[in-house]
Amino acid sequence: MGNTITIRLPEELGKWLEEESRLTGLPKGWIVRELLELSRTRKARQPFLDVAGSVEGMPNLSSNRGFEA
Repeated sequence: MGNTITIRLPEELGKWLEEESRLTGLPKGWIVRELLELSRTRKARQPFLDVAGSVEGMPNLSSNRGFEA
């Protein structure tokens, strides 16, 4: 390990981290590193965009009479 950081957490997040550490038996630093790594490797786009444009059907369905909301 090479980098050390210090952060201030909101009380609620600090309590969650403490509880998560207690329940899992994992050090708080390990939990934070894993979540940072997950965030770093996750696609930057929103998950629903993975299926955007993949629906087949009439392209103007919402403008056809009888299909309006």
